[in-house]
Amino acid sequence: MTTTTPASATPDLPDSSDRAPAHEGANPSLALLGSLVRPVRGRAIRLALTVAVAQLALVSGPALVAYGIDTGIPALVDGSPTPALVATFGYLGVAVVGGLLSAETVRLAARVSQAMLLDLRSRLFRHTQRLDLEFHERYTSGRIISRQTSDTEALRELLDGGVTALAASGLSMILTAASLVLLDWRSGLVLIAALVPGAIVTRWFQLRSQVQYRRQRNAAARVIVRFVESMTGIRALQAFRRERATSKEYSTLALEYRQANLEGIRLFGVFDTSLTLIGNVSVAAVLLVGGLRVLDGGMDVGVLAAAVLYSKRFFAPLQQIGTFYNSMQSAVAALEKLASLLGEEPTVPEPTRPVPLPRPRGELRLDHVEFGYGTHPSVLPDLDLHIPVGQNLALVGTTGAGKSTIAKLVARFYDVRQGAVRLDGVDVRELSTRDLRRAVVLVTQESYLFSGSVAANIAIGDPGASRERIEAAARAVGVHDAVLALPQGYDTPVDTRGVRLSAGQRQLVSFARAFLADPAVLVLDEATSALDVPGEQQVQEGLRTLLAGRTAIVIAHRLSTVMASDRVIVVEHGAILEDGTPAELVAAGGRFSDLYHDWQATLA
Repeated sequence: MTTTTPASATPDLPDSSDRAPAHEGANPSLALLGSLVRPVRGRAIRLALTVAVAQLALVSGPALVAYGIDTGIPALVDGSPTPALVATFGYLGVAVVGGLLSAETVRLAARVSQAMLLDLRSRLFRHTQRLDLEFHERYTSGRIISRQTSDTEALRELLDGGVTALAASGLSMILTAASLVLLDWRSGLVLIAALVPGAIVTRWFQLRSQVQYRRQRNAAARVIVRFVESMTGIRALQAFRRERATSKEYSTLALEYRQANLEGIRLFGVFDTSLTLIGNVSVAAVLLVGGLRVLDGGMDVGVLAAAVLYSKRFFAPLQQIGTFYNSMQSAVAALEKLASLLGEEPTVPEPTRPVPLPRPRGELRLDHVEFGYGTHPSVLPDLDLHIPVGQNLALVGTTGAGKSTIAKLVARFYDVRQGAVRLDGVDVRELSTRDLRRAVVLVTQESYLFSGSVAANIAIGDPGASRERIEAAARAVGVHDAVLALPQGYDTPVDTRGVRLSAGQRQLVSFARAFLADPAVLVLDEATSALDVPGEQQVQEGLRTLLAGRTAIVIAHRLSTVMASDRVIVVEHGAILEDGTPAELVAAGGRFSDLYHDWQATLA
């Protein structure tokens, strides 16, 4: 990743609120959910009250039907229309109130869920930016995209109506059962007895669907990761004719995803059919028992009608719960992954009390540094190196010698195991990220350009820069004329990854960023490797301007770049083999001298 962004262009680092709250013994998923609900708890309480009142209104309908049949109709026959009118208009009233409150429930649920999802997406983005290079090298971009897309979408499906539907369904069942027991306790007992097989079927479904929906989410994540990796590396796939093999691998993953979905659908089909059967049998039982009691005079017709209505209403919520249970399982699995990502702590933490560095001079010292990646053996066993202010130092060595590691340590993408990396005498671990990124800029060979104009990409070095300063930076590194030749000049969109520009032009744009950032220390990690010979000649002029007056570490295999340095260090297995000016090392007849003469032979 090319890093040419000074601290002034870097967003403020998030505080601990961007991480999933971690309390000892607490479930991380529940802690994350609680932290998302907390800012909207007022609206959530209002939503809960609205759901409760709506269900109370709806559940009173069958009781009004019973009153109308058993009291209103006889009174109407006797010449008193009041009870019938009360029942009729009362039923219409609670129906209208229930409908309006149901609509308000949808509106409130959408506001609450979207506020929570906005908070979550913002946290994920800020937190993944906050995490260090070590995390991003082991956590693939496809997995991160999956967290921002499929996992947040699974949570959205639950929050956008799923939670309120589950709450409304549960409350409806409780109120329906209570109303039926109060209206006729014998019918209530029949209904409650039907809960036993319903509970058994529901528990069976819960146990199996919990495993099944995890399989679905994992299968979906694998499909997304494979797709993202394939599209990111499409040039390599086409260059090596790997389209057919990659398509076969993707098809295998897609088939696994389809199979997981089909198994989930079959599982829900069994659950839904079982609940429907139990509900129909329960309604028939209530009707049979109640009908016999009506014939014996032990039950009014209106009460029987209400009991049947309550019985039908009782099992409908169970089916709704089953419908949303897959969403709940997907959301629970997604919430675990999101909490895990937000629980990641950077291995390069921000200092609690940073030492200010208002005017960095650029003196560097790697003080007996020992470093290795993760738990792997040391790459730098004991490196002691001093770079005075304004010195241009070139690092030379074979692949794996530790050159890029030194660059990453100076930029503090990693922290040393032992020793210290010091900038102007201050351990870089004691500097704020803002001060460090303002003082040290790393430019790599990738020269990544973001979607947007050429000017916007150069301005990453200093977002507040004027167009004049942007153009001056481009002139300084020798890319101004190339930019003017583009269709819209500096306003030309470079598209994703800068495909409208050649490799050399993209690298020069990244140099212009660095020039605009004006760091005290500039680190070039194979930054000229993508240039052809004409491009190299052009960039050498730009490099002289870019490096003038500042401390620089140049890592390059091209000796044309190295020979312009003040000092050369030959590194092997993390140790310094040779140290001196280019001329001194050529005259010494060592490793660098061999490289120099080989280079001269290629020019002959």
